Amino acid sequence: MRTVEIRVPATSANLGPGFDALGLALSLYDEVEATLTGDRGVHVTVEGEGAGEVDLGEGHLIVRAMRKAFGAMGVPQPEGIRLRCRNRIPHARGLGSSSAAVCAGILAARALADGELSDDEVFALATEMEGHPDNVAPCLAGGLTVAWSDHTGSPRMVKLAPDERIRPVVVVPSTRLATETARGLLPKDVPHKDASFNAGRAALLIAALTQRPEPGLLLAATEDRLHQHYRAPAMRESADLVERLRAVGVPAVVSGAGPTVLAFSTSDTQDLIAPEVGNDWHIQQMDVDPVGANVQFPETR
Repeated sequence: MRTVEIRVPATSANLGPGFDALGLALSLYDEVEATLTGDRGVHVTVEGEGAGEVDLGEGHLIVRAMRKAFGAMGVPQPEGIRLRCRNRIPHARGLGSSSAAVCAGILAARALADGELSDDEVFALATEMEGHPDNVAPCLAGGLTVAWSDHTGSPRMVKLAPDERIRPVVVVPSTRLATETARGLLPKDVPHKDASFNAGRAALLIAALTQRPEPGLLLAATEDRLHQHYRAPAMRESADLVERLRAVGVPAVVSGAGPTVLAFSTSDTQDLIAPEVGNDWHIQQMDVDPVGANVQFPETR
């Protein structure tokens, strides 16, 4: 038997104007212990988020990602897989739980197999399973990432280091929202002026997050016209919270497809967040994770 341990961070995508492009890794983690056993069959145990809800066999997302990676490497599929999952990333809340599972599975398979899979191939495989790279990129690389597809359709990313004064705050509701539902609310076309507006704000956001994390600049840089207001009917409480926070000067956006709200806290705004939230939300101050997914063999720790 051979075992590998994977730690993968939560992520927040879009960050307001950077729709399907920008992503941020957060200091909240799922931990997976994956073992290839001599027995036949798949055995999965889950603690924390998703316990009692997710498939505990071949349908588990990490198992499916492992199987896909083994196939991509051209190595035989193992008959016996055992997973122990300690989940802290909320499911269906816009914090990249599915990206974390996909990345964990692919990295576990690469570590356990005798085949080869480059970092670029890991990124491409994870993006293929997820459908878009904005959560996958920060999960794998950490930090702040810009992701796109080149002329061949292959995903690419650039990793940036956010200013050390950036302190993300996630405000998580008890309700869930499937990414497919949120994406289904988006129109096929948007006005040219809105696309131009978001392009400018996304560029400004890079500058604000990496060089000038001033509340006023971050507030302007996190404005969006491409996706949040279209999705608001599916998460009215989240949309209302974003509006309240922004009204008192807190740079706040919907995290990913929602319904979690992400706020950028600074010394000038940290005391403004809690009074606007109320008791029906879970508020958690975080750091930016600088490393991304971590792979270790227990015997070499």
